[in-house]
Amino acid sequence: MSLGVIGQAVGLFAVTNVDDVLVLALFFARGAGDRGSARRIVIGQYLGFTAVLAVAVAAAFGATFLPASAVPYLGLLPLVLGVKSAVQAFGHRNDPEEEKDARGGGPTALEVAAVTFANGGDNIGVYVPVFATAGIGAMSLYAVVFLILLAVWLAAGRYFATRPVVAAALARWGHVLLPAVLIAIGLLILVEGGAFGL
Repeated sequence: MSLGVIGQAVGLFAVTNVDDVLVLALFFARGAGDRGSARRIVIGQYLGFTAVLAVAVAAAFGATFLPASAVPYLGLLPLVLGVKSAVQAFGHRNDPEEEKDARGGGPTALEVAAVTFANGGDNIGVYVPVFATAGIGAMSLYAVVFLILLAVWLAAGRYFATRPVVAAALARWGHVLLPAVLIAIGLLILVEGGAFGL
């Protein structure tokens, strides 16, 4: 039974988090050369994903900290962060040194956590019924597997961000790609969830 649950957990995590590798690669690229940036990304990713798990587990036990009608509005978090990042990049577009400063420094742990939580809002809807029917033992196993795989996802994001071809492309276009991806994620969450009557 444990191997079956582990296999299901691996599959569920991979399917619901496939887009996170790109976002993580962009975060790692943004923080390239900044000491402490990788640590902040790891902390932020774990904070955001742990919050997703906590909400899903609580909802599986019948607690609704986050009403279903509020989930689509989580799209505002990456949307706002994407717009903020775009404004910074646009404001420094003609000054290479200021543009470098605007891109440098990497994301804060809270920025990463906010994007991770918002992007994981739809995951909650998938995890709740699985957790509710799994029982406490299997649910704990799911959580452990998810947290281990999160480290694999972080390693993959960093790996892609440090490949010479990918790193060169992200260094050149990352300041445009990151805001675009964050804005797209935010709009997708808002539209798919029917926020604001969309």
